[in-house]
Amino acid sequence: MKDLDSEERAENVRAMFARIAWRYDLLNRLMTFGRDRAWRREAVDRLELRGGGRALDVGAGTGDLSKACLEANSDALIVACDFTREMLELGKSRPGAGRIAWVLADAERLPFASEIFDGVVSGFLLRNVVDLDRALCEQVRVLKPGGRFASLDTTPPGSGVLSPLIRFYLRRVIPLLGRLVAGDAAAYRYLPASTEAFTAAERLAERLRSAGLEAVGFTRRMLGTIAIHWGQKMEVTREIDGPTG
Repeated sequence: MKDLDSEERAENVRAMFARIAWRYDLLNRLMTFGRDRAWRREAVDRLELRGGGRALDVGAGTGDLSKACLEANSDALIVACDFTREMLELGKSRPGAGRIAWVLADAERLPFASEIFDGVVSGFLLRNVVDLDRALCEQVRVLKPGGRFASLDTTPPGSGVLSPLIRFYLRRVIPLLGRLVAGDAAAYRYLPASTEAFTAAERLAERLRSAGLEAVGFTRRMLGTIAIHWGQKMEVTREIDGPTG
């Protein structure tokens, strides 16, 4: 039953993103007051891509992060993967798309060999996957030893003076924008709800370490509702303690 529930949830998420693909980027600009572009550049900077480096954009959507990678390093080889065909098709129709390799793939089952990418990055992906730890392990698996990881995602708002205002924005304003701009209030009720239900930034950092990353760090943006995480794959694989005799 758990596997069936997981498959149903994944399909529901896929269908939702397919419905809103045509307005997804515009709504990101509106919801973040245009700051999402700067956050993407910040996440890409954490990859420290060098000339000829190879990077994977997981859950790439229409490719905004992939394009930010190319802007940071025009010689890089960028692979963009997503499990929503409509997002990829839209991304492939945009200027500059020919410089990116587009792959239809699930973040929890990446169709790539191990240790082939210098960097792995994602934007607004992690809170949407069914099995977060599996998705993280897949991203670490395809990284070369010493390769760098970065993610940009929402994070649950903490407690504070502005908490009521932040929650009002998440629960009321964002669904209203979704209804007015994309004609899909349900999708934009899901997105804020998934933010509040997602693991906290501190806990996500711990899970990155458990997945095999070191030098893990994060920073918050937009009144604490956005987090950028980064880390580096260990040069030497850790040994798991076992019986000694």
